Amino acid sequence: MSSRLLEFELWARLNARALGASHAEAARRLVERLAILELVPNVLARALEPFPAPVRTLDAIHLTSMEFLRGRGTAVELATYDERLRTGARSVGIPPARVRAVVGPGPDPRRGKGQVQPGQEVLINGAGGGVGDRPPAGSVRLRAGDPPR
Repeated sequence: MSSRLLEFELWARLNARALGASHAEAARRLVERLAILELVPNVLARALEPFPAPVRTLDAIHLTSMEFLRGRGTAVELATYDERLRTGARSVGIPPARVRAVVGPGPDPRRGKGQVQPGQEVLINGAGGGVGDRPPAGSVRLRAGDPPR
């Protein structure tokens, strides 16, 4: 599950890297697999209020979406590479998700991480536990260098 904001962020990153046309179908399929929480007025209103730790504008919307779900009895965890968002989440009691691997299309000089090699398979974990050789429920299996399906 994610806030509708995820869809906007996904397309912004694809378009910034000139990958919108080549990855459009894969992006649409990914978003279709998600349960989306719409940006409703009461969620957005909470984002205007202070947080125990400093947060950026879009992070505030992600965090208030998670607080909204948690307030309705949904267990939530945050999967992110962003330390500032992780700090904001910890400040409101949102735990980090266990993620086996999160990778991008190449090196990111801001984080100093290397590139995944073509053909290397990467599993991005979902919430459930896998059985045998099957990945956990909600996982996405990607192969670097393969065209989007």
